[in-house]
Amino acid sequence: MDEPLLPAFGRGCITDLMGALLGPETNSPLPVHFDGADQRVLFVIDGLGWDQLQERAALAPTLSSMAGGPITTVAPSTTAVALTSIATGLTPAEHGIVGYRMVVDDDVLNCLRWATDRRGDARRIIPPSGVQPYPPFRDEALSLVTKAEFRRSGFTDAHLRGGRLVGYRTTAVMVHEAARLLREGEPAVYVYYDGVDKVSHEYGLGTAFDAEVAFADRLVADLVAAVPTGTTVMVSADHGQVDCGGGLVEIDDEVLALTEQLSGEGRFRWLHAAPGRQAELLAAAEACHDRLAWVCPIERMLDENWFGPFMNDDVRARLGDVALLPFEHHAFADPADSGPFDLIGRHGSLTAAEMLVPCLVATA
Repeated sequence: MDEPLLPAFGRGCITDLMGALLGPETNSPLPVHFDGADQRVLFVIDGLGWDQLQERAALAPTLSSMAGGPITTVAPSTTAVALTSIATGLTPAEHGIVGYRMVVDDDVLNCLRWATDRRGDARRIIPPSGVQPYPPFRDEALSLVTKAEFRRSGFTDAHLRGGRLVGYRTTAVMVHEAARLLREGEPAVYVYYDGVDKVSHEYGLGTAFDAEVAFADRLVADLVAAVPTGTTVMVSADHGQVDCGGGLVEIDDEVLALTEQLSGEGRFRWLHAAPGRQAELLAAAEACHDRLAWVCPIERMLDENWFGPFMNDDVRARLGDVALLPFEHHAFADPADSGPFDLIGRHGSLTAAEMLVPCLVATA
């Protein structure tokens, strides 16, 4: 069993991507650079981990031919946290989106849906700009191409507000709009595609995932072919994946008896201790679950800067007391954390398969 792979803040992490996109690049820790290109694209492919890409190199000839290498995502290795870090260039400790499901005002906020367990749609009662107060894109009105249905979501308001959002409903339009913006003189464009992550969640990392990775590779080729000559296209991702087979591990009753609340997600499950029971909770969780997962107290995570070196008390209150991070291909159940189907591909923990993502470039 290896130790958790921690984010490489300032040493090659997704928090460095926005600085590279908007420039100027000075001592960038990324394995590739835009090298002074007049026009630049950052193409974020949700869920395309470095390990999964290497295992399917033959299916992804365009990506495999691009220069670059792996960088780390953030902790937890999950979409809401990582996309906010990409857009703002900040660590989770700074921007405050510290989980897929995190405690805000004594309720659990699902950051992607921007809804709480008790009150549903939370955009009015928990304003996104209050949870994540920092402007993305260095406070520049960057052009961004993302799915049209995301335009009015609370999470979009939290991590993309102020950007000039161009929506798409098909991938052909995604490529078309990115190229159009550049032809009209935009110096930098952010493009987001979520297909790889969606297929992983529903189908796992089998043949459907293989087909989706091959399709995403063709999208990259189409994008590079469509943009104006001289444009540099950087491809990265928010996290990788683990195939959990759709099964869930139930948290032991002894642990639940010491737990007041659950948050997080299946591969980064936060346990919020009953008052005064933190030490007992940690001991019980270690005794019951350390064969499948790293059992980590919050004090260790803060001491080791898992979320970044600067965290205020408001953000700290969104975290639990003990976290279960599987290093095996498992996820921990929470009856309140459900969706339209059982997830097969998952992420959130700090294994290499989840933490390493590509950072690749090609010039048109």
